[in-house]
Amino acid sequence: MMMSPRHDCARRAVSAMSDLELDRRIALQGRCASSRVDPDEWFPCTLEVAKARYQAARAIAICITCPVRADCLEFSLRHAHDVAAYGIWGGLVEQERQLLRRKWLAGTSVTELL
Repeated sequence: MMMSPRHDCARRAVSAMSDLELDRRIALQGRCASSRVDPDEWFPCTLEVAKARYQAARAIAICITCPVRADCLEFSLRHAHDVAAYGIWGGLVEQERQLLRRKWLAGTSVTELL
């Protein structure tokens, strides 16, 4: 029995997916893409973690239940110094992702980090 590319992609480890695959999954299945949260709420204005999480609480709440949260976090860790440097990714603020990135670079998977 042959699996469709969509099902095959869903079964693969997030770390094995290409940037294009991750980007496509996030765009098509990410709850953020269809949310009615003001775009500014995805970008907290402070570097203090607790305050940033408070400012972005509505956006983070969407992420927590998102089916592609791990994909989003993986993409953001890969692109921590360019497209994913700011804002909420995988339900985490920038400073939280910076701390996790060290573990991720050491080989910890995003599913373990979440």
